[in-house]
Amino acid sequence: MREEFLHYIWQFQKFDKTELKTAAGELLHIYHPGTHNLDSGPDFFTSKIKIGDQLWAGNVEIHLKSSDWYAHHHETDSAYDNVILHVVWYHDTDIFRKDESLIPSLELKGKIDPEIHQNYLELFSKENEWINCEKYFPNFDDFDIESWLTRLYFERLEEKTKLIFDLLKQSKNDWEATLFKLLVKNFGLNKNGDSFLALANSIDYEVIRKLSNDRFQLEAVLLGKAGLLDEDVEENYFKSLKNEYEFLQKKFSLGLPIETKPVFFRLRPDNFPTIRLAQLAAVFSRSASVFSVVSKAKSKNEIYDIFSAEVSEFWTTHYNFRSNHKPKPKRLSKSFIDLLIINTIVPLQYAFAKSNHIAEESYLDLITEVGLEKNSVVKNFYQLKPKLSKNAMHSQSLLQLKRSYCDVNRCLKCALGAKFIKGKY
Repeated sequence: MREEFLHYIWQFQKFDKTELKTAAGELLHIYHPGTHNLDSGPDFFTSKIKIGDQLWAGNVEIHLKSSDWYAHHHETDSAYDNVILHVVWYHDTDIFRKDESLIPSLELKGKIDPEIHQNYLELFSKENEWINCEKYFPNFDDFDIESWLTRLYFERLEEKTKLIFDLLKQSKNDWEATLFKLLVKNFGLNKNGDSFLALANSIDYEVIRKLSNDRFQLEAVLLGKAGLLDEDVEENYFKSLKNEYEFLQKKFSLGLPIETKPVFFRLRPDNFPTIRLAQLAAVFSRSASVFSVVSKAKSKNEIYDIFSAEVSEFWTTHYNFRSNHKPKPKRLSKSFIDLLIINTIVPLQYAFAKSNHIAEESYLDLITEVGLEKNSVVKNFYQLKPKLSKNAMHSQSLLQLKRSYCDVNRCLKCALGAKFIKGKY
């Protein structure tokens, strides 16, 4: 038995309420269970109940057994002084407030709908299964799954906008600067994302604006601030970049390179930080107002066009400054741009619309144009339910479902898990 299950039972009143009595034998009537509190303090606020002839308004605390009150030291915590009812699975002792007045208790054992209780036990008794409802997932209604995945996608967008609004605040509400920081971070992918973000934060975007018509100077600033021009290399292009960076460093008071340099280890050459920063320089040398274009884009082809910039000639034969190879284009691949759409463009469009109270949801058209992401989580869900829609919105939703619900046993907060518990799947 999990305490979370009792929260669910109390919140939705899924128990027999006929002739309810407290552990002391007083008649109990519930007018309102209260508002579920997800932070510290009592589990439900502003509940309304009647005990005997007395009407009470206050908080409700829930435990598996009454003695947990003392195990959690609530008797010494003033946050629990206004608890009017202690709801438990099993009542094993009376509990008292600091003034030694008795707190009424309600025992739920024997009062919960047997079907709901059995479904709960069935759901959480699984071992060595990928998700708790793995056996039942194929039977969930298609409409219920699609509706829940849509809600999960917006939940995921909300999580991603937290970083965006933090960056916007740091950038003094400059959306162009915010996009620059977010793009730089995501160009670094998982391996170099943090160091790339530190790089972006270390450069005043006004410098990027002033250099936006010069790809070479942008390269010099990005590579120099990343600490990738610190060594002595006998390569003419490297020396030119280093000299240019030292000049620009003094001109714009750029300061020292970032402390944690980007890494090359275990990266495919196309993801080397030198290549990704050269590509960024190419993108921002085409326009200093990338956001003004990106924010209005409604199709992935528009995004592909924005990010189709060519790197400088040197990088067509190099991945680093120490060795060369046969000429090869280093344009951003469509699969990489799709990742930018998923992790940068659409979240930014959503954040901008939210910030400016724009009702249009063209970002949904954009995300559904992008194909399904390929990873083990998405693959496993589609093996369970092959008929799910196949686009990036759904793969993002499935990642949210797995990591924020399935992996942490939040089945009772999941629309599908709740359906199963009720026996309505």
